[in-house]
Amino acid sequence: MNAVRRKRRLGVLAALAMAGCAVQGAQPEKAANSTLIVGIDVSGSFKSQYDDAVDFASYYIYEHLHGEGGAHVPTALFVGSIGGERPGEPKAFHPINDFSNRTREEIASDLRTWFPPRDAITDFNVFFRQVSTLAKERGLILAPLNLVMLSDGIPDVPGSARGRNPIAQIDLAPLEYLSRSVTVRLLYASPAVGDEWKRLVKRKRVRLWTQEAPVMVGWRRQLNDGPEAQQDSLWKWVADNVDFRVRAANLF
Repeated sequence: MNAVRRKRRLGVLAALAMAGCAVQGAQPEKAANSTLIVGIDVSGSFKSQYDDAVDFASYYIYEHLHGEGGAHVPTALFVGSIGGERPGEPKAFHPINDFSNRTREEIASDLRTWFPPRDAITDFNVFFRQVSTLAKERGLILAPLNLVMLSDGIPDVPGSARGRNPIAQIDLAPLEYLSRSVTVRLLYASPAVGDEWKRLVKRKRVRLWTQEAPVMVGWRRQLNDGPEAQQDSLWKWVADNVDFRVRAANLF
């Protein structure tokens, strides 16, 4: 009997030792990679909404960098402008390093310095091609991509085909196969323009969400006098109205 008990004790000890090794060897779960790209319209047609949009962008970027309100923290972040002085003009994208360890106020100041509202052209197709090139060059093609554009959504491109609605000429093809999940969010468009984006912009895998300007003005009403960590109403408003989970829709 003593031999049997001894074997049982040894078996229990071995099992406990193996469990301890498994716990010690376990690695903390790594957050899934994801990419957030923010585009700011710097053309003249958006000038009246520019200041409000930049302020919102500063809160939005800060929120996601710090995970405020449970927001998803991206592993890659880039911010660029939608616009140009001439057709096809390339634009620089500022990376996540330029926003880390910056206050919300500093982010807003930087955005105004880097992206002043004085361009003459709004060409979404050029912007989408540049986003595609950026994602490929940076090796981001496997990570879910969230593209947020603060713009009135109205293209202004010299030489556009006459007789066609310019919104119908917007081409999302460069984004279609960048990732298993690509979401495009257009903020600050009028209700009519937002509806035309949903109806006229052809897409297969890209998910499209528009939030109209009359709704976007409501974000300021959520602010209180506290620091960013205490802006719970704003973070909930963003989750409900901007970071809304968009369903895939194979429309074409």
